[in-house]
Amino acid sequence: MKGSQVSPETMVAQALGEIDPATGALAPAISVSTNYEQAADGSYHQGRVYTRADNPTYEQAERMLAMLEGAGGGCILFASGMAAAIAVFQSLIPGDHVVVARVLYWGVRKWLAEFGLSWGLDVEFVDTADLDAVKAALRPGSTRLVWLETPANPTWEITDLGAVCALAHAAGARVAVDNTVPTPVLTRPIELGADLVVHSATKYLNGHSDVLAGAVVSARNDPFWQRIRSWRRTAGAVPGPFEAWLLVRGMRTLFLRVRHASQTALAIARHFETHPALRAVLYPGLAAHPGHAIAARQMTGGFGGMLSIRVAGGVAQAKAVLARVEVFKRATSLGGVESLIEHRSSMEGPSSPIPDDLLRLSIGIEAPADLIADLEQALADIPNAPEARP
Repeated sequence: MKGSQVSPETMVAQALGEIDPATGALAPAISVSTNYEQAADGSYHQGRVYTRADNPTYEQAERMLAMLEGAGGGCILFASGMAAAIAVFQSLIPGDHVVVARVLYWGVRKWLAEFGLSWGLDVEFVDTADLDAVKAALRPGSTRLVWLETPANPTWEITDLGAVCALAHAAGARVAVDNTVPTPVLTRPIELGADLVVHSATKYLNGHSDVLAGAVVSARNDPFWQRIRSWRRTAGAVPGPFEAWLLVRGMRTLFLRVRHASQTALAIARHFETHPALRAVLYPGLAAHPGHAIAARQMTGGFGGMLSIRVAGGVAQAKAVLARVEVFKRATSLGGVESLIEHRSSMEGPSSPIPDDLLRLSIGIEAPADLIADLEQALADIPNAPEARP
């Protein structure tokens, strides 16, 4: 079969079918060299000068992710998800107006609050699930970027990507989407109109809790994309070759892991949806979720492996549940093979807008029945929730 006829799932499982030309090895090689030899005439015959800009191990991971996201402009790796996200904002010009989703990963929100303003950005937080609010926030000729995250961490609100992209483009703004949680297995934002897609590759792309990396992909090769590439090269925010190799290793099982986690998360959400010890289960795969219809339209094959629960009795009872789990691991981050649970507002600190009765769950690849039983025993002594469930 020709490459164009092979599915992304097959292509990524086989690392794009790239075989080491020197040895015939199926496993990718690791290139640790920091520099490259010039030809006698001073040229670089392979186009590589220094590893801060180019490295063969980075490039294979970048080709894989660009293929998965349908990114015509390509992909560049960063040292972390935060480095990737910040590169987009720092490639803007002081004075640029930026519309940012009100609910999003706390690290990005914290950077914008602490440094984005001093960088000179005019940042406006908006409920991006409300199209009227988005339209009202956009300033034609002044808004340069709309930053979206859907499902939004950690309360999992849903934004209509196609609709917001249309509004943003009509106002002359680019759209960047943090696609860390759904991954390209479930959502391909570029197909819905996004200009840039950002990943914390530490999470599902790697999937084994042993890599710190990030990535930005672009729908097209335009001057802004070149500015982001230049930022990485000059700032030096690159991963190590071994981290890039581990990222390639992780992406080869991406479809299997994301699909399993999504199926298990849905089973857990349905099981606990009416549990008397919970005030709410927050998961877009539930029919009662306010964004369910939009999520079903723009997510293909599942609703992701992330969900949150709000425990009856408030923060004390939520922390009691956290203390009693045995199969779930009490840890931050998400997207690994092991299931994690954390009290999110404690992780984010006193400025967190997250309800203090909320526990965030990252579902791994364990047996669903074991995870359900673990939560059942942890919730066993929690008083019943009020009848009115928000």
